[in-house]
Amino acid sequence: MRIGIPKEVKIEEYRVGMAPAGARDLVRAGHEVIVESGAGDGSGYADDSYCRAGARIVQSATEAWDVDLVMKVKEPLVEEFDYFRPGLVLFTFLHLAAAPSLTERLLRERVRGIAYETIRDGSGRLPLLRPMSEIAGRMAIQAGAHSLQRKNGGKGVLLGGVPGTSRGRVMILGGGVVGTAAAEVALGMGAQVTVLDTNLDRLTDLEERFGVAIETLYSNSHHRDELIPQTDLIIGSVLIPGGKAPRLIQRSDLKRMEAGTVLVDVAVDQGGCIETCRPTFHDQPTFMIDGVVHYCVANMPGAVPKTSTSALTNATLPYVQELAKDGIVAALGRNQYLAEGVNTWDGYCTNRLVAKASQHEFRPLPSLLETLPSSGYEAETD
Repeated sequence: MRIGIPKEVKIEEYRVGMAPAGARDLVRAGHEVIVESGAGDGSGYADDSYCRAGARIVQSATEAWDVDLVMKVKEPLVEEFDYFRPGLVLFTFLHLAAAPSLTERLLRERVRGIAYETIRDGSGRLPLLRPMSEIAGRMAIQAGAHSLQRKNGGKGVLLGGVPGTSRGRVMILGGGVVGTAAAEVALGMGAQVTVLDTNLDRLTDLEERFGVAIETLYSNSHHRDELIPQTDLIIGSVLIPGGKAPRLIQRSDLKRMEAGTVLVDVAVDQGGCIETCRPTFHDQPTFMIDGVVHYCVANMPGAVPKTSTSALTNATLPYVQELAKDGIVAALGRNQYLAEGVNTWDGYCTNRLVAKASQHEFRPLPSLLETLPSSGYEAETD
């Protein structure tokens, strides 16, 4: 199979779809890996490191996209839409529930879009999203603590405080991977931490892990309303795989927050769970509404690309190896968990939540696969 790794074009996105170590394994398995020149520079991987791994360096994005399967990190932007074509397999984070124009173009061009964030394992976990979620959760507290500094618009609160002063209070909406990682760092900094979730088993796990150091509450409007006026930092980390994040903090809630309160919405790439959040970038990560600081960078792990790219390659490599070994159709037919990652296929929307969010007809992937041969990499087109 011919696998392309183009350079990311999102503002201040320094990650790359595959580290040289992953490229080496794919080449040794008999596949051709084509890397756009400079794609790995932001992560500390020069072109030479890919050449030593056996990959081929090309000078244009057009060449990197002219392959059987493209591996990226972030969802394609408008300037990349012209690279789409029928039968192209796109393997990346897509977040289509919050990206109607991208969904439309993928369907129109009959691209086979496989989203990292909707692939599950046998335990129902999200193995490709997990490493980025862990990084984002840790970074959310770092970003929030920095934003709380007075010079950045915050209250001037130190999360851990010092003897004789109050510690900062952190409210985390969602106790999944992001929320757990955020709680761990916040507790390590000495903050008072409350995690809200509707999954009681998850809250039990958090209490077993952190003991009395953490407070857990069932997530409902009553508990949120009680905490909002006394909280210094709110982390939004609620995830519905493939679907839009629920709006748990409303615009009206800002009026009840102290000036300089900080909101960090890690779910912003899925529409956000804080109504007033909108995507920002690392060069200007925050904005103010009603005296409240909003930090809404949609690619937070992109700020630590060396760690992020290595972790993402570790997670994605077994899946791309499976896709490449016997062909896309055979791999998806054999692995139901990998098949859950398919969001678009030959002009149809194959993820129920994405279809609902984008108002397209849902078509189950098995009904589309059964009409295709189980080998080969090229799509059958009209």
